[in-house]
Amino acid sequence: MKTRILIVDDDSNILDGYKRHLRMHFDVDSAPSGEAALERLDRRNPYAVVVSDMSMPGMGGIQFLARAREIAPETVRIMLTGYASQNTAIEAVNEGNIFRFLTKPCPPDVLVKTLNAGVEQFRLITAERELLEKTLSGSIKVLMEILSILDPDLFGRVLRLKELVQTLARTLNVSSSWDIESAALLSRVGHVGIPPEVSAKSRKGEAMSHDEKEMLARVPEMGRHLLSNIPRLETVSRIVLYQDKRFDGSGFPSDSVAGDKIPLGARILKPLADLLEIESDGTSRSMAFKQLLSRKGWYDPDVVQKISQCLLDEKDQEIVKGRDFISIPFEELRPGHVLVSNVETSEGMLLLAAGRKLSPAHLERLRNYAKLAAIKEPIQVEEAVSDLGE
Repeated sequence: MKTRILIVDDDSNILDGYKRHLRMHFDVDSAPSGEAALERLDRRNPYAVVVSDMSMPGMGGIQFLARAREIAPETVRIMLTGYASQNTAIEAVNEGNIFRFLTKPCPPDVLVKTLNAGVEQFRLITAERELLEKTLSGSIKVLMEILSILDPDLFGRVLRLKELVQTLARTLNVSSSWDIESAALLSRVGHVGIPPEVSAKSRKGEAMSHDEKEMLARVPEMGRHLLSNIPRLETVSRIVLYQDKRFDGSGFPSDSVAGDKIPLGARILKPLADLLEIESDGTSRSMAFKQLLSRKGWYDPDVVQKISQCLLDEKDQEIVKGRDFISIPFEELRPGHVLVSNVETSEGMLLLAAGRKLSPAHLERLRNYAKLAAIKEPIQVEEAVSDLGE
Protein backbone atom coordinates (compact mmCIF):
# COMPACT_ATOMS: atom_id res chain seq x y z
CA MET A 1 0.00 0.00 0.00
CA LYS A 2 1.39 3.39 -1.04
CA THR A 3 2.18 6.01 1.59
CA ARG A 4 -0.16 9.01 1.65
CA ILE A 5 1.30 12.49 1.12
CA LEU A 6 -0.30 15.92 0.74
CA ILE A 7 0.89 18.59 -1.73
CA VAL A 8 -0.23 22.21 -1.22
CA ASP A 9 0.13 24.86 -3.94
CA ASP A 10 -2.15 27.59 -5.34
CA ASP A 11 -1.04 26.81 -8.93
CA SER A 12 -3.21 24.01 -10.36
CA ASN A 13 -0.70 23.29 -13.14
CA ILE A 14 2.06 22.70 -10.60
CA LEU A 15 -0.23 20.42 -8.58
CA ASP A 16 -1.03 18.38 -11.69
CA GLY A 17 2.67 18.08 -12.46
CA TYR A 18 3.45 16.84 -8.95
CA LYS A 19 0.72 14.22 -9.21
CA ARG A 20 2.06 12.90 -12.53
CA HIS A 21 5.61 12.56 -11.22
CA LEU A 22 4.77 11.21 -7.77
CA ARG A 23 1.73 8.94 -8.18
CA MET A 24 3.91 5.93 -9.08
CA HIS A 25 5.64 6.24 -5.70
CA PHE A 26 3.00 7.63 -3.34
CA ASP A 27 -0.73 8.02 -2.75
CA VAL A 28 -0.87 11.74 -3.61
CA ASP A 29 -3.54 14.12 -2.34
CA SER A 30 -3.52 17.84 -3.14
CA ALA A 31 -4.95 21.13 -1.91
CA PRO A 32 -5.05 24.55 -3.63
CA SER A 33 -4.64 26.59 -0.42
CA GLY A 34 -3.51 26.39 3.18
CA GLU A 35 -7.10 26.57 4.40
CA ALA A 36 -8.18 23.64 2.20
CA ALA A 37 -5.13 21.63 3.26
CA LEU A 38 -5.93 22.13 6.96
CA GLU A 39 -9.42 20.73 6.35
CA ARG A 40 -7.91 17.65 4.71
CA LEU A 41 -5.43 17.20 7.56
CA ASP A 42 -8.24 17.47 10.09
CA ARG A 43 -10.49 15.01 8.23
CA ARG A 44 -8.08 12.52 6.72
CA ASN A 45 -5.04 12.47 8.97
CA PRO A 46 -2.61 10.79 8.96
CA TYR A 47 -0.54 11.90 6.01
CA ALA A 48 3.06 10.76 6.26
CA VAL A 49 4.38 13.94 4.61
CA VAL A 50 2.96 17.33 3.66
CA VAL A 51 4.74 19.52 1.07
CA SER A 52 3.74 23.17 0.89
CA ASP A 53 4.61 26.08 -1.36
CA MET A 54 5.71 29.07 0.70
CA SER A 55 4.13 31.93 -1.24
CA MET A 56 0.34 31.49 -1.48
CA PRO A 57 -2.49 34.06 -1.29
CA GLY A 58 -4.30 34.15 2.05
CA MET A 59 -2.55 31.72 4.36
CA GLY A 60 1.14 31.53 3.49
CA GLY A 61 3.20 28.36 3.61
CA ILE A 62 4.95 29.16 6.89
CA GLN A 63 1.65 29.91 8.63
CA PHE A 64 0.08 26.78 7.15
CA LEU A 65 2.89 24.47 8.26
CA ALA A 66 2.77 25.94 11.77
CA ARG A 67 -0.96 25.14 11.94
CA ALA A 68 -0.35 21.72 10.37
CA ARG A 69 2.09 20.97 13.16
CA GLU A 70 -0.65 21.60 15.71
CA ILE A 71 -3.26 19.45 13.92
CA ALA A 72 -1.00 16.58 12.84
CA PRO A 73 2.26 16.80 14.81
CA GLU A 74 3.58 13.46 13.51
CA THR A 75 3.20 14.41 9.83
CA VAL A 76 6.58 15.39 8.39
CA ARG A 77 6.61 18.92 6.89
CA ILE A 78 8.55 20.05 3.79
CA MET A 79 8.69 23.57 2.33
CA LEU A 80 9.05 24.50 -1.36
CA THR A 81 9.83 28.06 -2.45
CA GLY A 82 10.90 29.93 -5.57
CA TYR A 83 13.09 32.32 -3.61
CA ALA A 84 14.93 31.42 -0.46
CA SER A 85 16.67 33.86 1.85
CA GLN A 86 18.37 33.05 5.11
CA ASN A 87 15.63 34.83 7.08
CA THR A 88 12.94 32.90 5.21
CA ALA A 89 14.62 29.59 5.97
CA ILE A 90 15.04 30.47 9.65
CA GLU A 91 11.40 31.53 9.96
CA ALA A 92 10.20 28.35 8.22
CA VAL A 93 12.26 26.15 10.53
CA ASN A 94 11.26 27.99 13.70
CA GLU A 95 7.56 28.41 12.95
CA GLY A 96 6.77 25.28 10.98
CA ASN A 97 9.48 23.01 12.38
CA ILE A 98 10.07 21.73 8.86
CA PHE A 99 12.02 18.60 7.96
CA ARG A 100 13.50 19.86 4.68
CA PHE A 101 13.60 23.15 2.76
CA LEU A 102 13.64 22.86 -1.07
CA THR A 103 13.88 25.53 -3.78
CA LYS A 104 11.95 25.65 -7.07
CA PRO A 105 12.32 24.30 -9.59
CA CYS A 106 12.99 21.04 -7.78
CA PRO A 107 14.07 18.10 -10.00
CA PRO A 108 11.63 15.15 -9.71
CA ASP A 109 14.34 12.73 -8.52
CA VAL A 110 15.38 15.13 -5.76
CA LEU A 111 11.76 15.57 -4.68
CA VAL A 112 11.15 11.80 -4.62
CA LYS A 113 14.36 11.26 -2.64
CA THR A 114 13.35 13.94 -0.14
CA LEU A 115 9.83 12.54 0.19
CA ASN A 116 11.22 9.05 0.83
CA ALA A 117 13.41 10.49 3.57
CA GLY A 118 10.31 12.20 5.00
CA VAL A 119 8.33 8.95 4.90
CA GLU A 120 11.14 7.16 6.74
CA GLN A 121 11.16 9.93 9.36
CA PHE A 122 7.39 9.55 9.77
CA ARG A 123 7.78 5.80 10.31
CA LEU A 124 10.45 6.39 12.93
CA ILE A 125 8.24 8.89 14.75
CA THR A 126 5.16 6.65 14.75
CA ALA A 127 7.18 3.56 15.70
CA GLU A 128 8.69 5.43 18.66
CA ARG A 129 5.22 6.60 19.75
CA GLU A 130 3.76 3.10 19.53
CA LEU A 131 6.69 1.68 21.47
CA LEU A 132 6.38 4.39 24.10
CA GLU A 133 2.63 3.86 24.47
CA LYS A 134 3.10 0.11 24.88
CA THR A 135 5.94 0.64 27.36
CA LEU A 136 3.92 3.10 29.43
CA SER A 137 0.70 1.11 29.40
CA GLY A 138 2.60 -2.10 30.16
CA SER A 139 4.49 -0.51 33.06
CA ILE A 140 1.33 0.98 34.55
CA LYS A 141 -0.47 -2.36 34.17
CA VAL A 142 2.30 -4.23 36.02
CA LEU A 143 2.31 -1.70 38.88
CA MET A 144 -1.48 -1.92 39.15
CA GLU A 145 -1.38 -5.71 39.27
CA ILE A 146 1.18 -5.60 42.08
CA LEU A 147 -0.97 -3.14 44.03
CA SER A 148 -4.13 -5.23 43.47
CA ILE A 149 -2.36 -8.27 44.95
CA LEU A 150 -0.81 -6.45 47.92
CA ASP A 151 -3.88 -4.37 48.85
CA PRO A 152 -7.14 -5.13 46.98
CA ASP A 153 -9.07 -2.54 48.99
CA LEU A 154 -6.62 0.21 48.10
CA PHE A 155 -6.63 -0.92 44.47
CA GLY A 156 -10.42 -0.58 44.36
CA ARG A 157 -10.15 2.91 45.78
CA VAL A 158 -7.70 4.14 43.14
CA LEU A 159 -10.01 2.79 40.43
CA ARG A 160 -12.86 4.84 41.92
CA LEU A 161 -10.51 7.82 42.15
CA LYS A 162 -9.75 7.53 38.44
CA GLU A 163 -13.48 7.53 37.65
CA LEU A 164 -13.99 10.72 39.67
CA VAL A 165 -10.98 12.32 37.95
CA GLN A 166 -12.47 11.55 34.53
CA THR A 167 -15.77 13.17 35.54
CA LEU A 168 -14.11 16.24 37.04
CA ALA A 169 -11.65 16.65 34.15
CA ARG A 170 -14.57 16.99 31.74
CA THR A 171 -16.12 19.70 33.92
CA LEU A 172 -12.80 21.55 34.22
CA ASN A 173 -12.33 21.31 30.42
CA VAL A 174 -8.91 19.73 30.89
CA SER A 175 -7.67 19.24 27.31
CA SER A 176 -5.61 16.15 28.09
CA SER A 177 -6.48 14.26 31.25
CA TRP A 178 -4.24 11.23 30.57
CA ASP A 179 -1.54 12.43 32.98
CA ILE A 180 -4.05 13.08 35.77
CA GLU A 181 -5.92 9.80 35.24
CA SER A 182 -2.61 7.90 35.25
CA ALA A 183 -1.56 9.75 38.41
CA ALA A 184 -4.86 8.72 40.03
CA LEU A 185 -4.16 5.07 39.23
CA LEU A 186 -0.56 5.35 40.44
CA SER A 187 -1.24 7.65 43.38
CA ARG A 188 -0.90 4.92 46.00
CA VAL A 189 1.68 2.74 44.28
CA GLY A 190 4.14 3.82 46.98
CA HIS A 191 2.22 1.51 49.32
CA VAL A 192 4.13 -1.42 47.81
CA GLY A 193 6.98 -0.41 50.14
CA ILE A 194 4.77 -0.24 53.24
CA PRO A 195 4.54 -3.31 55.53
CA PRO A 196 1.01 -4.83 55.27
CA GLU A 197 0.41 -4.50 59.00
CA VAL A 198 1.03 -0.74 58.83
CA SER A 199 -1.42 -0.36 55.94
CA ALA A 200 -3.98 -2.38 57.90
CA LYS A 201 -3.57 -0.13 60.93
CA SER A 202 -4.11 2.95 58.80
CA ARG A 203 -7.24 1.52 57.21
CA LYS A 204 -8.74 0.59 60.59
CA GLY A 205 -7.83 3.89 62.21
CA GLU A 206 -5.65 2.20 64.82
CA ALA A 207 -2.98 4.00 66.82
CA MET A 208 0.41 4.11 65.06
CA SER A 209 3.94 4.91 66.10
CA HIS A 210 5.80 7.97 64.86
CA ASP A 211 7.83 5.84 62.45
CA GLU A 212 4.68 4.23 61.03
CA LYS A 213 3.04 7.62 60.48
CA GLU A 214 6.21 8.86 58.79
CA MET A 215 6.16 5.82 56.49
CA LEU A 216 2.62 6.58 55.35
CA ALA A 217 3.34 10.29 54.93
CA ARG A 218 6.17 9.44 52.53
CA VAL A 219 4.04 7.19 50.28
CA PRO A 220 3.92 9.92 47.56
CA GLU A 221 7.72 10.17 47.61
CA MET A 222 8.06 6.40 47.30
CA GLY A 223 5.63 6.47 44.39
CA ARG A 224 7.57 9.24 42.68
CA HIS A 225 10.78 7.23 43.10
CA LEU A 226 9.23 4.18 41.44
CA LEU A 227 7.84 6.21 38.55
CA SER A 228 11.10 8.07 37.96
CA ASN A 229 12.46 4.88 36.38
CA ILE A 230 9.77 4.89 33.66
CA PRO A 231 10.41 7.16 30.61
CA ARG A 232 7.98 10.00 29.87
CA LEU A 233 6.19 9.83 33.24
CA GLU A 234 7.81 12.99 34.60
CA THR A 235 4.51 14.91 34.76
CA VAL A 236 2.70 11.95 36.34
CA SER A 237 5.42 11.44 38.95
CA ARG A 238 5.29 15.13 39.93
CA ILE A 239 1.51 14.91 40.41
CA VAL A 240 2.00 11.80 42.55
CA LEU A 241 4.65 13.55 44.66
CA TYR A 242 2.37 16.54 45.41
CA GLN A 243 -0.94 14.64 45.78
CA ASP A 244 -1.08 15.23 49.56
CA LYS A 245 0.12 18.84 49.43
CA ARG A 246 -2.42 21.35 50.77
CA PHE A 247 -3.27 24.48 48.81
CA ASP A 248 -1.83 26.72 51.55
CA GLY A 249 1.54 24.97 51.19
CA SER A 250 1.34 22.78 54.30
CA GLY A 251 1.59 19.02 54.15
CA PHE A 252 4.00 16.77 52.29
CA PRO A 253 6.46 17.51 50.78
CA SER A 254 7.79 20.24 53.05
CA ASP A 255 8.82 22.83 50.49
CA SER A 256 7.78 26.28 49.31
CA VAL A 257 5.37 25.04 46.62
CA ALA A 258 1.82 26.29 47.28
CA GLY A 259 -1.35 27.50 45.53
CA ASP A 260 -1.28 27.46 41.74
CA LYS A 261 2.35 26.30 41.84
CA ILE A 262 1.09 22.88 42.90
CA PRO A 263 0.45 20.78 39.76
CA LEU A 264 -3.20 20.96 38.67
CA GLY A 265 -3.39 17.16 38.74
CA ALA A 266 -2.35 17.14 42.40
CA ARG A 267 -4.89 19.87 43.20
CA ILE A 268 -7.55 17.64 41.67
CA LEU A 269 -6.44 14.40 43.33
CA LYS A 270 -6.21 15.83 46.86
CA PRO A 271 -9.91 16.69 47.46
CA LEU A 272 -11.19 13.70 45.47
CA ALA A 273 -9.02 11.22 47.39
CA ASP A 274 -10.06 12.80 50.70
CA LEU A 275 -13.71 12.65 49.63
CA LEU A 276 -13.42 8.91 48.98
CA GLU A 277 -11.60 8.44 52.29
CA ILE A 278 -14.41 10.11 54.23
CA GLU A 279 -17.10 8.22 52.32
CA SER A 280 -15.40 4.88 52.99
CA ASP A 281 -16.99 4.63 56.43
CA GLY A 282 -20.52 5.13 55.11
CA THR A 283 -20.69 8.92 55.35
CA SER A 284 -22.99 10.41 52.70
CA ARG A 285 -21.43 12.42 49.90
CA SER A 286 -23.05 15.65 51.06
CA MET A 287 -21.72 15.17 54.60
CA ALA A 288 -18.31 14.17 53.26
CA PHE A 289 -18.23 17.29 51.13
CA LYS A 290 -19.06 19.44 54.15
CA GLN A 291 -16.03 17.98 55.88
CA LEU A 292 -13.91 19.07 52.92
CA LEU A 293 -15.26 22.60 53.24
CA SER A 294 -14.32 22.68 56.93
CA ARG A 295 -10.66 22.13 56.12
CA LYS A 296 -9.67 25.72 55.49
CA GLY A 297 -6.66 26.16 53.23
CA TRP A 298 -6.44 22.51 52.22
CA TYR A 299 -7.88 22.66 48.70
CA ASP A 300 -7.95 24.78 45.57
CA PRO A 301 -11.28 26.70 45.86
CA ASP A 302 -11.90 26.53 42.10
CA VAL A 303 -11.46 22.75 42.08
CA VAL A 304 -13.74 22.32 45.09
CA GLN A 305 -16.41 24.42 43.38
CA LYS A 306 -16.20 22.21 40.27
CA ILE A 307 -16.45 19.09 42.45
CA SER A 308 -19.66 20.48 43.92
CA GLN A 309 -21.07 21.17 40.45
CA CYS A 310 -20.31 17.78 38.91
CA LEU A 311 -20.41 15.31 41.82
CA LEU A 312 -23.25 16.62 43.98
CA ASP A 313 -26.90 16.55 42.97
CA GLU A 314 -29.26 19.43 43.84
CA LYS A 315 -30.36 17.86 47.13
CA ASP A 316 -26.75 17.35 48.24
CA GLN A 317 -25.88 20.91 47.29
CA GLU A 318 -28.71 22.23 49.45
CA ILE A 319 -27.42 20.17 52.38
CA VAL A 320 -23.91 21.52 51.85
CA LYS A 321 -25.24 25.09 51.77
CA GLY A 322 -26.77 24.60 55.23
CA ARG A 323 -25.24 25.64 58.53
CA ASP A 324 -21.45 25.81 58.84
CA PHE A 325 -19.76 23.10 60.84
CA ILE A 326 -16.75 22.87 63.08
CA SER A 327 -14.27 20.28 64.34
CA ILE A 328 -14.36 19.81 68.11
CA PRO A 329 -13.00 17.36 70.70
CA PHE A 330 -15.33 14.73 72.12
CA GLU A 331 -15.71 16.58 75.44
CA GLU A 332 -17.31 19.58 73.69
CA LEU A 333 -20.23 17.64 72.17
CA ARG A 334 -23.56 19.11 73.22
CA PRO A 335 -27.27 18.31 72.67
CA GLY A 336 -28.43 19.83 69.40
CA HIS A 337 -25.17 19.26 67.55
CA VAL A 338 -25.69 17.54 64.19
CA LEU A 339 -22.95 15.05 63.38
CA VAL A 340 -21.18 15.70 60.10
CA SER A 341 -18.71 12.85 60.68
CA ASN A 342 -19.27 9.45 62.29
CA VAL A 343 -18.43 9.00 65.96
CA GLU A 344 -16.11 6.01 66.30
CA THR A 345 -13.75 4.45 68.81
CA SER A 346 -10.05 4.53 68.01
CA GLU A 347 -10.42 0.88 66.97
CA GLY A 348 -12.92 1.85 64.28
CA MET A 349 -16.12 0.77 66.03
CA LEU A 350 -19.07 2.90 64.84
CA LEU A 351 -21.00 4.49 67.72
CA LEU A 352 -23.18 7.06 65.93
CA ALA A 353 -23.48 7.72 62.19
CA ALA A 354 -23.13 11.10 60.54
CA GLY A 355 -26.37 13.03 60.13
CA ARG A 356 -27.66 12.31 63.64
CA LYS A 357 -28.81 15.22 65.85
CA LEU A 358 -27.48 14.60 69.35
CA SER A 359 -29.89 14.22 72.25
CA PRO A 360 -28.99 13.94 75.95
CA ALA A 361 -29.49 10.17 75.66
CA HIS A 362 -26.99 9.95 72.81
CA LEU A 363 -24.42 11.89 74.80
CA GLU A 364 -24.91 9.65 77.84
CA ARG A 365 -24.34 6.57 75.67
CA LEU A 366 -21.21 8.06 74.13
CA ARG A 367 -19.77 9.03 77.51
CA ASN A 368 -20.25 5.47 78.74
CA TYR A 369 -18.35 4.14 75.73
CA ALA A 370 -15.61 6.72 76.29
CA LYS A 371 -14.94 5.10 79.69
CA LEU A 372 -14.12 1.83 77.93
CA ALA A 373 -12.35 2.97 74.76
CA ALA A 374 -10.82 6.11 73.30
CA ILE A 375 -13.03 8.13 70.93
CA LYS A 376 -11.54 9.15 67.60
CA GLU A 377 -11.14 12.94 67.46
CA PRO A 378 -11.82 15.58 66.31
CA ILE A 379 -15.51 15.22 65.51
CA GLN A 380 -17.18 17.37 62.84
CA VAL A 381 -20.54 18.86 63.82
CA GLU A 382 -22.91 21.58 62.71
CA GLU A 383 -23.31 24.47 65.08
CA ALA A 384 -25.45 23.63 68.12
CA VAL A 385 -29.16 24.50 68.00
CA SER A 386 -31.65 24.93 70.80
CA ASP A 387 -33.99 22.14 69.59
CA LEU A 388 -33.01 18.95 71.42
CA GLY A 389 -35.45 16.65 69.64
CA GLU A 390 -34.62 13.94 67.13
